[in-house]
Amino acid sequence: MSNLHKEIHLETEICDYLAGRGWLYSQGDAANYDRTRALFPADVLAWVQDTQPKAWEALQKNHGAQAADVLLGRLRDSLNQRGTLDVLRHGIELLGLRQPLMLAQFKPALAMNPDILVKYAANRLRVVRQLRYSLHNENALDLGLFLNGIPVATAELKTNFTQSVEDAVDQYRFDREPRPKGQGSAEPLLSFPNGALVHFAVSNSEVHMTTRLEGAATRFLPFNRGDNGAAGNPPNEQGHRTAYLWEDICAKDSWL
Repeated sequence: MSNLHKEIHLETEICDYLAGRGWLYSQGDAANYDRTRALFPADVLAWVQDTQPKAWEALQKNHGAQAADVLLGRLRDSLNQRGTLDVLRHGIELLGLRQPLMLAQFKPALAMNPDILVKYAANRLRVVRQLRYSLHNENALDLGLFLNGIPVATAELKTNFTQSVEDAVDQYRFDREPRPKGQGSAEPLLSFPNGALVHFAVSNSEVHMTTRLEGAATRFLPFNRGDNGAAGNPPNEQGHRTAYLWEDICAKDSWL
């Protein structure tokens, strides 16, 4: 069995696990990704229509058939100007709307407001595999994680049979540059602070992470739990040492 085949098996296992716990997932999702805006448009629109129908009606009244394009364009501009985290926390303003359009609902500290709880339940978490993200080539990230259509994380997976977590780190450092050499435009998904919030290098035994890709100068830090006082991670019941990443860190309540 080739190493690539084993990586695909790990990729499938992660996606299937997340799909069984509330994440949206379909093998054909990568085709619906908007490379230019670095968004998953269907989820952006579904979130707005489900949680803020009056605002969506106003956008349709003001912009007609162009409402979706206006919304997605304004969202991309806001991400570029303010960064992903600020947009997720505070939403975006659009001409004709009386209040900001919210793009996510974080878990409330007190479960007392039914409207907030409904919006929290409506959050759309999606995992996309083999995400062809680039404006300049056909590079594909193993996994892209989205919240209401906005990218929050990426991951490169390696198995320990012939590769290590350092190979995933090097893949980010040398093959996943946010501003490819000789190109006039940056890769919006990989740019800081207006792209994905975190990038994970994952093997069977270790996880490393960075919040800012800077080519060869990128610094990854260990994202491990420790193994009885030693480095690395202990195995779970199935023998996985890095399953906490998708079982715990990617759980909805942890993510939000």
